[in-house]
Amino acid sequence: MQFTGQLRKMHTQLGTEVEYALPIGEDLVNMNQFIGKEITLTYQNRIECVKCGRTTVKSFNQGFCYPCFRDAPEAADWIIHPERSQAHLGIEDRDLEFEKSVQLKPHIVYLSLTSGIKVGVTRDTQIPTRWIDQGAVKAIVLAVTPNRYLAGMIEVSLKDHMADKTNWRKMLMNVFPEVDLIERKEFTKTLLDKEYHEYIDKVDEIVDINFPVTDYPVKVKSIGFDKVPEYTGTLKGIKGQYLLFENGIVLNIRKHGGYIVSLSD
Repeated sequence: MQFTGQLRKMHTQLGTEVEYALPIGEDLVNMNQFIGKEITLTYQNRIECVKCGRTTVKSFNQGFCYPCFRDAPEAADWIIHPERSQAHLGIEDRDLEFEKSVQLKPHIVYLSLTSGIKVGVTRDTQIPTRWIDQGAVKAIVLAVTPNRYLAGMIEVSLKDHMADKTNWRKMLMNVFPEVDLIERKEFTKTLLDKEYHEYIDKVDEIVDINFPVTDYPVKVKSIGFDKVPEYTGTLKGIKGQYLLFENGIVLNIRKHGGYIVSLSD
């Protein structure tokens, strides 16, 4: 079988193992079926902006052309830095109505175990998707806030005490410390300023995430379509938004949003 079209980040569903579906143009391809099999990915030397659809010679911020990266609300700074959200003040960044639709919804501050313990922020509707996308093997909700700004401020207050980024190589090698997330949550509460205590989630539920991987790499070598326009290899598993192949070769699907690619087996 063969599929050709624009790549988007993989859809996920939490189960005994995570189920992955890769959007390629109009198709949504079940990727779990290819684990243990040889597949070929071929870049068609074309990138189309995920926002406006125009052809671009370079992908910015996982799939935008430069004008959309510069102007679109989906690519604004507050996406990465939630503490810079201002919709709760009625202040527009790029599109106030869009910003209200995202920023003024309940948000989750969480602790997840990827390459180590990290703190993060996401909309409540993005759980557990966000945890799966970052390759977390366990996660727990720390706090629930009514808007993005407050969640961002809680995250910022904890950055001196724990990481807010993942070591992607260790994550893909499945290297992480043994940590009791409930104990870590209790300790983290003591680090928070009292003004944020009302948002602490009283439910201590750990979510375990198992990824469909038959062999984790000992060393990791990342490839991309700009330098390797065609790659054929045996798919050993999927973790986060990465395809894991034999010999430690990995491909970050999210990084290649907007690329026109063919997949065949």
